Amino acid sequence: MKKDRIDAFGATSLIAFSALLGLNQVMIKVVNGGLQPVFQAGLRSLCAAPLVIAFALWRGKRLSISDGSLLPGLVAGMFFASEFVLLFYGLTLTSVARASILFYTMPVWLAIAAHFFLGERMTLHRGIGLVLALAGIAVALGSGGGAEAALAGDLLCLLAALFWTGIAMLARISALRHSAPEMQLIYQLAVSAPLLLLASLIPGSFAFAMTADLWSLFAVQVVVVATAAFLTWFWILSIYPASDMASFSFLAPLFGVMFGWLILGEDIGVSDIGALGLVAAGLVLINRKSAAPKG
Repeated sequence: MKKDRIDAFGATSLIAFSALLGLNQVMIKVVNGGLQPVFQAGLRSLCAAPLVIAFALWRGKRLSISDGSLLPGLVAGMFFASEFVLLFYGLTLTSVARASILFYTMPVWLAIAAHFFLGERMTLHRGIGLVLALAGIAVALGSGGGAEAALAGDLLCLLAALFWTGIAMLARISALRHSAPEMQLIYQLAVSAPLLLLASLIPGSFAFAMTADLWSLFAVQVVVVATAAFLTWFWILSIYPASDMASFSFLAPLFGVMFGWLILGEDIGVSDIGALGLVAAGLVLINRKSAAPKG
């Protein structure tokens, strides 16, 4: 049943989803210690795809590639593969906290793209939010202490956010907008799996030092994050207003920073907190509803 505002159940679900996204960065970084990053990403897509397909068929969803969505679906899958190559490698070079701040700036780039390509007007409060978020990004990039590896990891995570933005734009301007959300996710998983697995052979070194604990974390990524969490997200999106849901986007980087500190013992400096605060404030303003016109 459609609802016109976020209620307690919706808010709780969105907070839990944001926490899971933040925790996912930690799981990726930990499992990177046992699996080559790109292979981990490809194996995750390979394992999650049949689960999503089975769920969609069980729910009676229409899964079609003959409705004009095939080409943009393939492009979305390539963007998805690129996004996770960048993110997974980025997490080997930089901290979870910094990766979370930069990767979850996707709504910032989406707001800019929507202004130029979708005709969504850049209001005053969105413009202020954009400036704050960009300032936060600049602070994050400039606070790496001069470490070239950390800066490279930061930039990879930022580029990953741009590919994520490309997927979101394709879902709005191409024939993908007529596809079921499950079909959109299937395109991304099914296309990215072979691309990522093939790409994992390129570096030449293939680390494989998995333990039972690491396999357990990987299984959580596949079943809980890549499958259940995103299917739940699409279900929530079908019930609640998208604009209200977007206002929770600042929570994902917040949880990422918190879990990086709590679980991995990462040092969180004043500059990291400042960058997080600026980005979070910017995301709140960018996603804030405009006041309804009077009269």
